[in-house]
Amino acid sequence: MANTLPVSDEPSSHPVHDRELEAFRTEVRDFLDRVRELTSHASGRSTLERGRAYLAARFDAGLGAIDYPVENGGRGLDRRYTEAFRAEVSSRGFDLHASGFGIGLDMCLPTIRDQGSEDLRARFLRPGLRGDDVWCQLYSEPGAGSDLAGLTTRAVRDGDEWVVTGQKVWTTGANYADFGILLARTDWDVPKHAGISMLVLPMRQPGVEVRPLNQMTGVAHFNEVFMDGARIPADWVVGGEGDGWRMAVALLAHERSSIGSGGGRQPIPTDRIIDLARSAGRTAGPLVRQDLARLVTGTRIIQWLNLRQGIHPSIPKLWRSAQGRLASQVTSGLAFPGGAAWLGDPMGTTEPGDFTSADGSHWSYGICDSRAHSLGGGTDEVQKNTLGERVLGLPREPAPDRGLPFSQVPKNA
Repeated sequence: MANTLPVSDEPSSHPVHDRELEAFRTEVRDFLDRVRELTSHASGRSTLERGRAYLAARFDAGLGAIDYPVENGGRGLDRRYTEAFRAEVSSRGFDLHASGFGIGLDMCLPTIRDQGSEDLRARFLRPGLRGDDVWCQLYSEPGAGSDLAGLTTRAVRDGDEWVVTGQKVWTTGANYADFGILLARTDWDVPKHAGISMLVLPMRQPGVEVRPLNQMTGVAHFNEVFMDGARIPADWVVGGEGDGWRMAVALLAHERSSIGSGGGRQPIPTDRIIDLARSAGRTAGPLVRQDLARLVTGTRIIQWLNLRQGIHPSIPKLWRSAQGRLASQVTSGLAFPGGAAWLGDPMGTTEPGDFTSADGSHWSYGICDSRAHSLGGGTDEVQKNTLGERVLGLPREPAPDRGLPFSQVPKNA
């Protein structure tokens, strides 16, 4: 017997809200129809320029901060409207996160909105939401990856400014960012988690050097950032001095939620893999059909997980990482030998995430890029530890340095 949903003749218990939500959907559809040319590849603009134009138009139309407080340029609407906006954008093939701006929109700005002072919210939210400012996230260091609290980038107070010295790595978008959310150590004489502060670093200043890191895709998606005497206004501290670890965890929750819901690095789309199987004449094979069914199932599970309120962000993040790896594995088998070759030099001549290229290099890009799904936003192992400790209540990992002042903790030479 086919599964059916119960049908009721009773009117909706919230008819006014339903009408308001449908009116909002119509507003979003009208807006997207108006701005389609701004986001078109045919416009000749770069990805960053298209994203900036789209965000400016979206904000000016009242759709750039649907769930933000009105005083911060938002609409003050609830989750239903945010989900409705996402659905309309996705159904029309728009980039929900605006390439190049996702770190600001989905991580840095929500953290400042929730944890920043009134002055910081007034200074950064509106220009960030409009795409006037681009943000990056300055977290990982060569000696502080999974053990992020072991960071050694130093911020020292000098009158009305902080002076920053240190190195960050794997920093997406640092080469074109205007500002960065920076974790730095401001106190070395307390345990490592207690001595960290979150600061807003102006990236375009003397004392900040950005060096691109080329990946096997041929794209320099990440960067190293070296700070030597870089300066930050004294009041550009998010959450208060010494409260940086709590701020870091808050931002990471936004990051994992964003990745789980489709932000950042994109798996090869399931519908494109199905098209590939059809063009290769492989859809009759039982193993291929099973793989395609697993991809479709994974896509649906991720969608449903993101409809659940209060779900821990590590759960959809883990599912999306697994989906990215599976999509790469299935594509490798279907596109072989084309999946291992590309035209042009480097492979990344196709825009990252563009799976419509005629030369086939998009398959190679997606396959080579897929392993990073399990690294960005915290490794799979970190996510599982987080779920074990914070959701299941399992004992914490041993940490013999937890109570020591950071200045006394042994460090790599």
